[in-house]
Amino acid sequence: MAFNGTWKVDRNENYDKFMDQMGVNVVKRKLAEHDNLKIVIEQTGDKFHIKESSTFRTKDIDFTLGVNFEYTLADGTEVSGAWEMDGDTMKGKFTRKDNSKVLTTTRSLVGGELVQTYSYEGVDAKRIFKKQ
Repeated sequence: MAFNGTWKVDRNENYDKFMDQMGVNVVKRKLAEHDNLKIVIEQTGDKFHIKESSTFRTKDIDFTLGVNFEYTLADGTEVSGAWEMDGDTMKGKFTRKDNSKVLTTTRSLVGGELVQTYSYEGVDAKRIFKKQ
């Protein structure tokens, strides 16, 4: 339940290169770098409710650890996959529906910040969130 709370993006590392690798066009990449993303996480046991809100959209996501679900990324890319807990780290593995390539992501708490990592086709990135 350590992830519970409201988290606002503070900074990105290598995010533009990651989005480029994902096939996001330059205009969407520039906008996404300044999307003011806020994530509200509510965990009850192995069930999660997450509300993402940014400059561009608001989306509610409900999932259970270890159970596949479908999700649409902010750029419209459709994926399916699941989140698992590995110790204190959430690990997600998602397969793109358009090309069957895999996007992996993690969420972990580091020094009071929520660090979300992304890895796709050899390119890694991070988004770091501060608790509100």
